[in-house]
Amino acid sequence: MESKNLIVRETVFDDCRYFAEWEVLPEVTEFFTMDEDRDYEQIVTEFIRYKLDPTKLQFTITLKPEDKPIGRIYLSRISRADDSLDITRIYIADIENRGRGLGEEALRLVLEYAFINLHMERVTIDHFERNKIAASLYEKVGFANEGLMRNAGKKNGKYVNLQLKSMLRAEYYDKLHR
Repeated sequence: MESKNLIVRETVFDDCRYFAEWEVLPEVTEFFTMDEDRDYEQIVTEFIRYKLDPTKLQFTITLKPEDKPIGRIYLSRISRADDSLDITRIYIADIENRGRGLGEEALRLVLEYAFINLHMERVTIDHFERNKIAASLYEKVGFANEGLMRNAGKKNGKYVNLQLKSMLRAEYYDKLHR
């Protein structure tokens, strides 16, 4: 997947070293249901497990022109029977690259991939209740609120509520043609 500023490519084993660096940073982990004490070994084990699971896809967000890794996208609950998937994790790691629209650009690329390449009918995404930046971005891109999922995630041993949003294929195409 490619846009003006980004290449979103399938994650390779070597990308795990970036994830291990990023996924201990409070600015990355704050709003994700990943424990803050993750280490390289856990990330590699997760990468391999997900790679073998047909209901999951992993992508690395890279910045042009040098193809420098700057973020991650993880899709799960990919169901060919229901034509649906969940964008489980999407982030731009480096604070220097935030606030520049790169997260939105990556999100639009993955939505195009989901609806056009994979022919999905429904894409879901969720966020922590207090993550107003994510809420605003997801609504700007066209996700609709579905509701609060109580105790739907776990972070550092504590349950957290997650706000669920979704987009349907017709809504995606409608948004494209405006």
